[in-house]
Amino acid sequence: CDKTMFRQALSNLISNAIRYSPNDDEIIIETKDSADAFSISIINHGDVIPEEHLSRLFDRFYRTDFSRKRDGQGAGLGLTIAKSIIKINGGDIYAESSIKNTYFTIKFMKKIKK
Repeated sequence: CDKTMFRQALSNLISNAIRYSPNDDEIIIETKDSADAFSISIINHGDVIPEEHLSRLFDRFYRTDFSRKRDGQGAGLGLTIAKSIIKINGGDIYAESSIKNTYFTIKFMKKIKK
């Protein structure tokens, strides 16, 4: 995995979490390492993202609510770029949202040596 590109993907996810979190709220970065995979989740406490929007969040310029666009918000490309970087490097990226948290998770399967 290209380190510079991976840092850019993480930076995009963290910036997005900060942008959509209530003021002064925490952002959680959680890692999980299992026998077959490694994952990193960026977690924030922003508004719930409806299920029908989750799969489209990584589409270019997609926003769940254009009326909520605030000054200084990005161009709608950060998640698209993050997904491209992760996919190019053999990983997967997905979003989940509930009443308490929104998760953006990057997952890489481990290569099993024979």
